[in-house]
Formats: sequence, C-alpha cells, structure tokens
Amino acid sequence: MTTSSAPEPVPVPIRVLLPGDQEVVAHLWSRRQAGDGWRYEVGLPAYRNGPGDSVEPAEYRVWVRAPQHVRPVDGVSYDAVPTEYLEPPSPVKKALGPSRPSGWVLAKTGGRGPGRAGVVHTVDCAEAPAGTPVLPLDQALGAAEQPGVRLCSLCGAAAELDPVLKGFDHGFEET
Repeated sequence: MTTSSAPEPVPVPIRVLLPGDQEVVAHLWSRRQAGDGWRYEVGLPAYRNGPGDSVEPAEYRVWVRAPQHVRPVDGVSYDAVPTEYLEPPSPVKKALGPSRPSGWVLAKTGGRGPGRAGVVHTVDCAEAPAGTPVLPLDQALGAAEQPGVRLCSLCGAAAELDPVLKGFDHGFEET
C-alpha cells in the first residue's frame, strides 16, 4: 500500500454568489485556469438525510466561474489553494496562431459520369457543405485529380494541395 506524503488540502473560506442575489460562505477546495477564465471548486454547505429520520450536515461541491460567482473573504490567504495553470503556448504556436482542423471535404456540384464536378474545401471553409465526410490527405488528393474537380481558393485548399499535386517546384521554373 502506497501512502502519499502530500498533505490533504485544507479548504479555505470564500464567498459564493448564488442565484437570487444570495451569498453564502463556502469552502474553496481548488482552482483551475481555463481558456476563458478561472474555475473554482467550492463546497457549498447543505444538509442531507441520514439514517432513519436524521438530518446531517453535508457539502455539495461544484465548479463555479471566478470572479463572477465568488468573492474573497477579508483576511483570508488563498496562497495554499491547489491551483492548476494552463500550459503556456509554445513559441511556435504563439508565432503561427491557432491551427485549423485537419482534413478536407468534397462538395459535389453535379455533372454526369465518373468525373462528376466538385470543389475540394478545407473542413472549416464557410462554403463547405455541412455533414460531408472529412477526407484525409490521400483521398482529398485523389478527388482533386478527377476531371471537373477544382480546389477552393477562398479557404486555402488550393494553396495547401496544389504544391502536393503539381510538385513543390511549381511556380519556380526558369523561363
């Protein structure tokens, strides 16, 4: 049996703003940084039914938004509250910004025969039809090579797939 050397966290008091302009002092157990702010795990005082007809004190734990739903209690230090921080983005992600979802979709535009016309879009293109299966790279390239199929230039499918289809040296030929 393994025992942990870390001490059990001790909750600290915090004011929780409840619906209906109510406020109660609760226990703050932990806090977590999220992409859109902070979440605090609070233990709200409550009662529960015990054995027989008894009623006993209880605690209802819930994650709430901070600072929207909590206020500090004067004179209380929150330094020892277990805190999870978001991992900072890598320098590469900072420089490049958010990446788009991977994959492509083929929007069929009609036509007859095996080479029916269509447009290959990135999955997040505003022109991509909803509910269309997402294609991996090899299937998107296969679709793009079919007669009558073009690559969308609005969403970047053309910029991403053209070099693979035509070779990376395309556009650098000597004239």
